[in-house]
Amino acid sequence: MGKRIAVVTGGIGGLGTEICKALAQAGRTVIAVDLDSRAERLAAFAQEVQGLDIHFAAANVADYESCGELVRGIEKERGSLDILVNNAGITRDATLRKMDRAQWDAVLDVNLGSAFNLCGHAMAGMQARGFGRVVNISSVSGQTGNFGQTNYAAAKAGLHGFTMSLARETATKGITVNSISPGYIETAMTGAMPAEVLARISGSIPAGRMGQPADIARTVTFLSDDAAGYITGANVPVNGGLFMSF
Repeated sequence: MGKRIAVVTGGIGGLGTEICKALAQAGRTVIAVDLDSRAERLAAFAQEVQGLDIHFAAANVADYESCGELVRGIEKERGSLDILVNNAGITRDATLRKMDRAQWDAVLDVNLGSAFNLCGHAMAGMQARGFGRVVNISSVSGQTGNFGQTNYAAAKAGLHGFTMSLARETATKGITVNSISPGYIETAMTGAMPAEVLARISGSIPAGRMGQPADIARTVTFLSDDAAGYITGANVPVNGGLFMSF
């Protein structure tokens, strides 16, 4: 058996890059999928992953046909698509009274629609080969809600409902489908927040700190391992104890 082929959407972002690196270091061939319009970030990504078995493919994950072309191209070139990490996500925060339909649609299309678009095209090949690992990056906001994020929280909650349903449909086919719900993670986006806000957030987390992208990447690596075949339909919270439930 050759190396497992992994696809990571939103692959050149801060969290996506860390997931790509962790999967490559675990012996997978990784294809980072993102828009090719971010030339500066793409150059930085190429520099950061130099020497690892990580490649880039351009696609609009909010577009069903674009995702179909991507999956077919990878399966033709690489022979399979074994691991799919639906990590692409955007925010368009506003209170519901101030949110317009474009802000709602954009977040739902990217954060939730992309999982349908990619899985819809990838499932046939995974089932035919008798192996697949799907990891959907949800959010603690999907479990608790968050002020100004009705669109984001709805998409992330929906992502886990999608996860559980697809897990039931594919469990006998050698495919697992799981979610990870990160809490507050140190990324460029959170780094731009005021220091006093970050201090207040950290103080509310039982672990006493924000998470690192590597905390999420390690969990993705675990759930996508060949040996993780008896875990499916699960949501793994990686939030430092910010939200606990069972």
